[in-house]
Amino acid sequence: MVNIFVLEGYVILAIIVVSLAVKAFAFVNALIWPAEAYPAAGKLTKPAWLAILGLGLAAQLLLIGSSPLNPIHLIASIAAIVFLVDVRPAVADLTRR
Repeated sequence: MVNIFVLEGYVILAIIVVSLAVKAFAFVNALIWPAEAYPAAGKLTKPAWLAILGLGLAAQLLLIGSSPLNPIHLIASIAAIVFLVDVRPAVADLTRR
């Protein structure tokens, strides 16, 4: 029989790993697009997004042992998701033309 606390630990570990992967992917993806495309798409500048995503990724790495429900983790995860869902498609659409 599986102990409920062991199962909880695995679920939390999976959430932390997925969250770290999303933040790392968002940061690396922000590096790829040209700086001119961000303001042209009506978004924050490239250095602003790199600062937001980089600080979120650094916070995730520094606070790796804390709860995924930590407000810092949640804010950084939301920022990465906003970048991937809103900014990335807008910038990609401009650079493909």
